[in-house]
Amino acid sequence: RTRLAAELERLAPATGAPELAGLAPRFRALPPEDFASSWRKSWKPFRLRRWCVVTPDWTGALRPGEHALRLEPGGAFGTGRHPTTRLCLRAIDERSSPGERIVDCGSGTGILAVAACLAGAREALGFDLDPHARPYALELARANGVDARATFRTGGFEEARGPGPFDGLLANLYADVLVRHAGDLRDLLAPGGWFAASGVPRDKAPATLAALADAGLSVEEAPARGRWCAFVGRRS
Repeated sequence: RTRLAAELERLAPATGAPELAGLAPRFRALPPEDFASSWRKSWKPFRLRRWCVVTPDWTGALRPGEHALRLEPGGAFGTGRHPTTRLCLRAIDERSSPGERIVDCGSGTGILAVAACLAGAREALGFDLDPHARPYALELARANGVDARATFRTGGFEEARGPGPFDGLLANLYADVLVRHAGDLRDLLAPGGWFAASGVPRDKAPATLAALADAGLSVEEAPARGRWCAFVGRRS
C-alpha cells in the first residue's frame, strides 16, 4: 500500500497532468466474487439514433430501422461507453450516409469501423500499430455480420493511403498523435468528406483544434463528455 501511494504521488509530475495531483488511495476488503462476469449486474445497453450497443445475451426489442452492435465486454472488448468512443459513435450516427467508404485510424478492436458498417457504410478500413488488435477487430466484424465490408490492417497511415481517399474518417487517438498527423488525416479524406477526431483532453483541445484547422480540416462542432473532447467537421 505504501508503494502504491508513492507511485500515485509521482503520476502528476511524470505525466504533466495536474489533475492527477493529490490522489489518495482507499483500501477495503471485497467479498469473493466472479469479477469476470459481475459487470453484467449493472451494464445496460445504450442507444443512439440508428442503433444501439448491446451484449450477445441482451433480449430487448430493436426499434424500427435500428441495428444492434453486439459485443461482449471483457478482456478484449470494452463496453463502448468510454467518452471518446461515445463521441465517435455519435458522430457516425449523425454524419454517416449509406454507401460511404470509411477509414478508422487507430482502429483498436474495431468497434468504430464495425459501427460504421452497421450504419450503412459500403466499406470500412481500419488500421492500428498494435499487432494484437487485428484479430479482435476481425472477430467483432464477424460477430456483427459485416466481415465482408470491414477490413483491418496492422500499420500506420501508410496502410490507408492506397485505398483512399475516403468519404468519412474516424480517429480516436491521443491528442499529440492528432496534432502530428493532422495532414495525414486530411490526405485520407476526399474533399468535403466528414471526420470525427477524439481522444482529446480539454487542456489539449486548443492545440488540437489549431492543428486540424491548419491542415485544412474545418471543425463544425466540438462535443465533449467529461474531460474529453471531440472535433467533428469536414475537409475544406
